[in-house]
Amino acid sequence: MKRKEFLQRSLFGAAAVAAATAPIELLSSCAPKNKTELKLSFQEGTAPGKSLNEKFDYMENLGIVGFEPGGRNLAARVEEIQSALKGRNIKVSAICAGFSGFILAEDPEVKAQFDSTMRDIIAAAGAIGSTGVIMVPAFNGQKPCKPHTFETREYLCEQMHELGEYALKHNTTVILEPLNRRECHYLRLVGDAAAICRDSKSAGVKCMGDFWHMQEETSDYAAFLAAGPEYLQHVHVASRGRRIMPGEDGEKDNYVDGFRALKQMNYPYYVSFECGTKGEREQTVPAAVELLRAQWELV
Repeated sequence: MKRKEFLQRSLFGAAAVAAATAPIELLSSCAPKNKTELKLSFQEGTAPGKSLNEKFDYMENLGIVGFEPGGRNLAARVEEIQSALKGRNIKVSAICAGFSGFILAEDPEVKAQFDSTMRDIIAAAGAIGSTGVIMVPAFNGQKPCKPHTFETREYLCEQMHELGEYALKHNTTVILEPLNRRECHYLRLVGDAAAICRDSKSAGVKCMGDFWHMQEETSDYAAFLAAGPEYLQHVHVASRGRRIMPGEDGEKDNYVDGFRALKQMNYPYYVSFECGTKGEREQTVPAAVELLRAQWELV
């Protein structure tokens, strides 16, 4: 499918759904337009290119202003990333995990691996000006894991407080990511993540939402507002059926409800691509960018 046809099909369906569900004041030409900027970010594998400089050239041509690298071996890449970003209109958004072990591990050695590697990534994230380091408390396959109890929640809040305070010393944050029940048994809703941010009692603990993972939310709008501007610090986006480029799943790929919440709270951070593609990247990536920008303007 040619890029123009791909975009027309995807945008037509999504715009139709948005128009059918949007409040009447949002559809009125007399309604004031919110000027909040859509700051798009790419993970390292999103843009075509063999080197960081080639990827950043491509991103700048599309007006992409955020870069989300993986956390593994990040400390050794600080100078490389700083050098590649010099003089560009691109900043590091969040860091995508990359640590060993997990925070809810019952095995002390596994927990110690998490403590050490996570702190290394946090320090490196601060050095390159990242908004924060994304983390999931535990995936389904990570065992032995602390049980889903109130005591475990208290423990997690205590641990997150320590991490958050450490992150603040490095001018960054840690960002809790809710998933879905197929991937994790703990932390599946954005509102629950925001509550842990609150109860951790550290300004260095934040959370995020992922349009693909948010399958158990009743509303994208309500999910983002549940976190609100105090705690929501990152957003991931992908197509809503197969987790590929926005637009590749046709009418399913409607983000307007979530964008309405982001605009309402004057969200200042990034919406970052976390997805692959089934088509030709040179066509599907720019088409996805155009789709998101068009839907953002519908709000």
